[in-house]
Amino acid sequence: MSDENTPGFDDLTRDIADVPAVEVITTVAVHLMSAAAVNLGLAEEGEAHKDLDEARKLIHALAGLLDAGATEISSFHAAPMRDGLKSLQLAFREASVVPDEPGKGPGEKYTGPVYG
Repeated sequence: MSDENTPGFDDLTRDIADVPAVEVITTVAVHLMSAAAVNLGLAEEGEAHKDLDEARKLIHALAGLLDAGATEISSFHAAPMRDGLKSLQLAFREASVVPDEPGKGPGEKYTGPVYG
């Protein structure tokens, strides 16, 4: 049974259609960044959620999204996202017991080698 205050499929579809692409892309990027940070142990509980395998996947996906979407979202939006990505890549390298070779870390396929 549906509550009269609960939006239906048509309402949700109409709402997402009104969201500009740049907002969707940046929102997804922020979610990927946040999830990667948690998996790097950078959240409040730190080590309890640390999972470098998951962080690697999220950082790689973020790098691919930014590589593909950068020209679509303008440098105004892309520049801070790239800075966040680089910070995550450096944090990953620091958190790794055996760091990847330069150019082989997560997302470096898209960004090139990342150095501190």
